[in-house]
Amino acid sequence: MQKPTLPKGTRDFGPEQMRNRLFIFDTIRHTFKRFGFQPLETPSMENLSTLTGKYGDEGDQLLYKILNSGDYAAGLTELDLASGSKKLTPSIAEKGLRYDLTVPFARYVVMNRNNLPMPFKRYQMQPVWRADRPQKGRYREFYQCDADVVGTDSLLCEAEIVLMIDDVFRNLGIDYTLKVNNRKILAGIAEVIGVPGQEATLSVAIDKLDKIGRDKVQDELRERGFSDETLTKLSPLFAFSELPLDQVLVQLTTWLGASETARIGIAELQEMIQLVGQYGLADAPIEFDPTLARGLSYYTGAIFEVKARGVSIGSISGGGRYDNLTGTFGMPGLSGVGISFGVDRIYDVMEELKLFPAGVGQGTQVLLIPFDLEARSVALPLLSQLRESGVAAEVYPDLTKVKKMMDYANAKAIPYVVLIGSEEVQTGLLSVKNMVTGEQTKMTADAVLSLLTL
Repeated sequence: MQKPTLPKGTRDFGPEQMRNRLFIFDTIRHTFKRFGFQPLETPSMENLSTLTGKYGDEGDQLLYKILNSGDYAAGLTELDLASGSKKLTPSIAEKGLRYDLTVPFARYVVMNRNNLPMPFKRYQMQPVWRADRPQKGRYREFYQCDADVVGTDSLLCEAEIVLMIDDVFRNLGIDYTLKVNNRKILAGIAEVIGVPGQEATLSVAIDKLDKIGRDKVQDELRERGFSDETLTKLSPLFAFSELPLDQVLVQLTTWLGASETARIGIAELQEMIQLVGQYGLADAPIEFDPTLARGLSYYTGAIFEVKARGVSIGSISGGGRYDNLTGTFGMPGLSGVGISFGVDRIYDVMEELKLFPAGVGQGTQVLLIPFDLEARSVALPLLSQLRESGVAAEVYPDLTKVKKMMDYANAKAIPYVVLIGSEEVQTGLLSVKNMVTGEQTKMTADAVLSLLTL
């Protein structure tokens, strides 16, 4: 007999976990809707031509590819098989599971551009897949909750991203730090240290700073052709972490003043922070992190990353400004900015810190227990009345021992049980037991309805 297993990096979610997850989803969705975002869904699979080249080389390697249906390998020769995965893939796979929600969103916008009001604001809450190495807080299948606005380059949108982040994590009870950067500053750093145009290479390496440390980041840059002189010029980058935000921006301006690109990026950051203050969120826990790159090649302006305090889990939210994403689909010049909330990591944070409210998403509120068929004829009309009044109610389906039915109520943490035997049928007074306090009282069906609909 085969033992059932799950693929590594995936998980089942039982009813209790799902109640907690739905609490997170509902909290995030509530924020998205209040900020004017509309719902959208896209297919789980996309054409590989849509996905490849959007996430950098490392991202492309993490794409799950779907084998073509039918006898896709019939025409392959031994030479084809020996050619390596990059040459072989187009022959056997044309589609892949989506890596994130942003690229499918850009594809959707371009395909429907004539029917969308601009700026277009959408939110999307769906699973994504990455062929990553599973570890704590990192899964191969996980949900993202994204909100993006395209069709405007106004920095008000960046400020609203900050407000949404604060709204979501305040309502979830998570103490967080929002790290911010700007891709133009990274481009300016590349110019100033003498490797203009190589900010993508620089970004991939320094994005790993908090994981592998400064020395290994520099080793990786040497392997990618950066000279020791260039790395010496880069050293001010590693000295900003302990400084207040205003001092960091002053020192950045001094260090990168020769780069017009960097000056624009610094000015954008300053304006965003000023706008957040005008919204009334002057005390947002924002930290500027010039090493923040997020490793994705499509960001062109602001970059966001959220870390939860008090836990050793990676980023729980991230996003940024992208000006060129739709250009790859034949629609250049459409600017967008977005944020993504990682539900699975948020769940792990809330579980570790015990932040889920007691009884969140409580299921059945009352279980009706008829002792015999006559009692069932009393229970079923009451059950229908309860449900019509919005009460989550169920009846035990089998006529069995009372203890077994009570054990069922306890196993599901159902707070009330209504016991209906021959005496209850004759008198019309039902026995209602509070499973939390153990108190049991007699009352009419109307009184039961009133009790449970308070």
